[in-house]
Amino acid sequence: MFITLKDGSSKEYNERMTAYEIALDISEGLARAALACRIDGELCDLNTVVCKDCRLEIVTFKDEDGKKVYRHTCSHILAQAVKSVFPTVKLAIGPSIQNGFYYDFDFKTPITFDDLKRIEDEMKKIVKADYPIRRFTLAKEAAVDLMRGFDETYKIELIEALPYDATISFYEQGDFIDLCAGPHLRSTGQIKCFKLTQLTGAYWRGDEKNKMLSRIYGTAFDKKSDLQEYLEKMEEAKRRDHNKLGRELGIFMTDENVGQGLPLLMPKGARIIQTLQRFVEDEEEKRGYLLTKTPLMAKSNLYKISGHWDHYKDGMFVMGDEEKDEEVFALRPMTCPFQYTVYNNGLKSYRDLPLRYGETSTLFRNESSGEMHGLIRVRQFTISEGHIVCTPEQLEDEFKEVLKLNMFMLESVGLKEDVSFRLSKWDPDNREKYIDDEKTWAAAESKMKSILDSLGIDYVEAIGEAAFYGPKLDIQIRNVYGKEDTLVTVQVDMFLAERFNMTYIDETGEKKRPYIIHRTAIGCYERTLALLIEKYAGAMPLWLSPCQVKVIGITDRTHGAVKNIADMLRNNGIKAEVDTRSETIGYKIRSAQMEKVPYMIILGDKELESGKISVRHRKDGDLGEMNIDEFIKRVSEEIKTRRLDK
Repeated sequence: MFITLKDGSSKEYNERMTAYEIALDISEGLARAALACRIDGELCDLNTVVCKDCRLEIVTFKDEDGKKVYRHTCSHILAQAVKSVFPTVKLAIGPSIQNGFYYDFDFKTPITFDDLKRIEDEMKKIVKADYPIRRFTLAKEAAVDLMRGFDETYKIELIEALPYDATISFYEQGDFIDLCAGPHLRSTGQIKCFKLTQLTGAYWRGDEKNKMLSRIYGTAFDKKSDLQEYLEKMEEAKRRDHNKLGRELGIFMTDENVGQGLPLLMPKGARIIQTLQRFVEDEEEKRGYLLTKTPLMAKSNLYKISGHWDHYKDGMFVMGDEEKDEEVFALRPMTCPFQYTVYNNGLKSYRDLPLRYGETSTLFRNESSGEMHGLIRVRQFTISEGHIVCTPEQLEDEFKEVLKLNMFMLESVGLKEDVSFRLSKWDPDNREKYIDDEKTWAAAESKMKSILDSLGIDYVEAIGEAAFYGPKLDIQIRNVYGKEDTLVTVQVDMFLAERFNMTYIDETGEKKRPYIIHRTAIGCYERTLALLIEKYAGAMPLWLSPCQVKVIGITDRTHGAVKNIADMLRNNGIKAEVDTRSETIGYKIRSAQMEKVPYMIILGDKELESGKISVRHRKDGDLGEMNIDEFIKRVSEEIKTRRLDK
């Protein structure tokens, strides 16, 4: 048999061999580094027997797939260790994830973070034992019997959900057996270094109606230095975590009586979002957007026309029962049906197009409890939503202008260098999720791909991530822990104009269907705020700071002057606060530093006599004395130019 290798060379063998034996034949160094393999593109164990001509690629830790196999094996070692320390525990699932792995457990008695040290010690014993890892398969009935013998109820549920004729794979290491599709390493001893990092709760299968399980997170690397570097990064991430830092700085809070996924923006947080919102609305107006203000709810009829009722109802907050009530309402999950209704108020000509509608929209989505996270994933949020109704000929230019606006916004807040791009396409194998018109989907995706290619945008394609009515360009970003979320979307819609009977009169006097671009300018304000807190560790750029200048009085005699200067700053568009508390000047300065205030003005008897102010900066320290007019000019210029380096 002929084996074609990754570099294009080939090797000939006269007998069956495992992928590991072939790696060893190529070089001992490659065999030592080998973690898995791809046979004709399929990821497999190294123990897989090769018995025919194929393409073979040896996978190491340098490959993303290699990292996943390595960390998935570590999750099995975690499960084996937990089972050894806590014999009555029931196992759920344990995948690899970005930069690590986790496993979900159902403990009879809840464990604490302190128990992780015992589990880690047991994992080290399993690694040292270097148990060979063996894959075997069973028919469904035998698989259920095996797991029933171990009293693994969650595994039984997973198996029973598979087709009756499925062949089900298991992995065995020492006396431990786990249900798994694999692949895995050849032995437990291949794991070099790992660390358990977190203990949280997680609903079984992500459904809040199911039991809450205990989820243990960990990470694993092939070098101790890389593990240490990662752990240091995670400590920095904890320091910047918006969910912690945002609360400490008084930017937002939550309350169990208000509800999960419904954060309360405190004055500082509300001020930052107000600044962003005014900035976005002013920029949109410059670009010809027409402002709308539409209801937060509508009758179910509107969502039936748009298709949300059929494709998105589970994600909506519905008020009423269609079988009992004459009218059923729902809070809006997006604004498009409302702005389309505005468009339909009056006949439109091709001369009227493009029409650009913009709205600061508060939206509602019934996210599951397990998905909630600070300001990043919430149930009520506000976005800079807009829809452009245009002719087919105008589509490309309008799409490009939207991207220009997106990039301008991201650059202005300092996030431009942190984003990546994803073309989200429909999944023809899951047609129930989408408006089912293959020809129109092909046209929309082809048009969007053509535009992105012409702009030279580096993007990945993702099947199944499109909206139910059209493909999307998703501008993606990662939080401090590396989890990726969508920040901004631009969508091409070739369906909903027909559903809403939207038309325009073309040059020949005929009625035509317009094309529609759905877009946000800067995305969800709450999510953007979370990412800005993390990027700047709470020290917002001057133009975004909720308090730009703190005016601090040293003695009671300066109180009047402190107030007058603060008023002068506010009258010049500078956000100022005063501190006239009966505390030491050092304490007041430290307080302003802790609050991440960019500038401090210090007023004492000396300053009152000289008519000047003493100025401090949170980063540069003491800036000396200056005239108030000079200071106002300096700060106003920084705000106007939206400087990010302060």
